[in-house]
Amino acid sequence: MGKVTLESIIEAVNDLPALPHVATRVMELTEDPNSTAQDINAVLNQDQGMTAKVLRMANSAFYGFPRRIATVTDATVYLGFKTVRSIVMAASVSDILSQEIEGYALAPGELWRHSQCVAMASRHIAKRIKFGFVDVAYTAGLLHDIGKVILNNTLKESYHEVVALVTANNIPFLDAENEILGYNHALVGAKIAEKWNLPQELVEAIAYHHTPEQSGVNKNLTAIVHVADAICVSMGIGIGIDGMLYPFSEQALSQLALQVSDIDILVSQLTDVFVDQQSF
Repeated sequence: MGKVTLESIIEAVNDLPALPHVATRVMELTEDPNSTAQDINAVLNQDQGMTAKVLRMANSAFYGFPRRIATVTDATVYLGFKTVRSIVMAASVSDILSQEIEGYALAPGELWRHSQCVAMASRHIAKRIKFGFVDVAYTAGLLHDIGKVILNNTLKESYHEVVALVTANNIPFLDAENEILGYNHALVGAKIAEKWNLPQELVEAIAYHHTPEQSGVNKNLTAIVHVADAICVSMGIGIGIDGMLYPFSEQALSQLALQVSDIDILVSQLTDVFVDQQSF
């Protein structure tokens, strides 16, 4: 088989469904200062499946709200516009991220678990360092590996070559992707984020989540996602073949002024959250 070009990969990105209309509309409403919780409720009620997912996530231990949230209006009032926006984004991509990703040796649901772990870890880190936009951090973490969905088919063909190179040369999976394919899942993920018209800082956090020192638009956001990813890999959550030899950027830790002791605290906090399977 000939090499699959980046151009044909970008065509595959264009074949990926756009974000659901309901999700796009909720994003718009949460940016509009005149919107109300009822407006968001009215839009989400057009999609019962999405509404059910949003309420299930809103009631998970992750958000820790003391009483049951029964309606989207309640969720918006109690959790706030920004949190509901990030939950709607998660509900929108859960099906895409839940499929089997054979090219990365990820069973059905594993990429979703890993993506949720990184999203939650990103949110915890953002709170800890008082990063002003915890829900942007959550979304960046959620989408960091979305490129794997597109590269899955390509990698089914080249998988053994990439794995052989990782093993023979003892190099990170990302470097092997670059060498065999000429591009990597982070770059492809950034193309998807661009297609979905996501903000540039999110595009960049996805593009450079393995190489945070290359970030320029929002270095803190990219560093947060990198550290969160490393934490979830170390916890063994949803790691496929590319979890081997995860290169950790000390620079990202110093960028965020985090110590190893901070990471230990974050791991114990996240372990508590993951005991509650509803989070996924």
